[in-house]
Amino acid sequence: MLDVDAFLSEHADAWSRISMATCAKALRAFFRYAETRDWCRAGISQAIESPRIFKEESVPRGPTWDQVQQLIASKDGNTDRDIRGRAIMLLFAVYGLRRSEVAGLCLDDRDWEHDTIRQYRSKPRHTQLYPLHPPVALALIRYLQEVRLSNPHRQIFLTLKAPVCPISPSGLSSMVSASFTKVGFTSQPHGPHALRHACATH
Repeated sequence: MLDVDAFLSEHADAWSRISMATCAKALRAFFRYAETRDWCRAGISQAIESPRIFKEESVPRGPTWDQVQQLIASKDGNTDRDIRGRAIMLLFAVYGLRRSEVAGLCLDDRDWEHDTIRQYRSKPRHTQLYPLHPPVALALIRYLQEVRLSNPHRQIFLTLKAPVCPISPSGLSSMVSASFTKVGFTSQPHGPHALRHACATH
């Protein structure tokens, strides 16, 4: 039981109460089964406590749609960073994609002839086609023509400094978080997942 307590305590600062409760529920289920197999002593599952979950705590939080528009507008500049950032922000906000999904987008995933973009969804584990929204298409075209140029990597979004390589999911998180801070939005969660929640709410 001490090992279970130590495990949950180790993640207490990084996980939300909802994540902690989900983990505790899974551990209780495992130890109930383990008890039936005589893998451990009885009573461990009953001793695992969950944090209290408040009403509507699980409702996604994120910026308002007006704030999202301000965030995207902050990328209207002509620098390479702004041009790339606008395309990335639009993908997060319009389609509600996860950071790993945007990082994994490849040149072959876009179909200009049929105005679609193909995305492999990591959770449902299947490929999904999306209509290429005109503002997103324009932002992508500008980025590809003016910033990305020719490069052997197949991923769409690359770093701006040498050695040029595909931008990582953590790099996308840092970029979005810094953009939130730059426009003065500090009260809500930052990062790509906040834009995903804003998309769902909108």
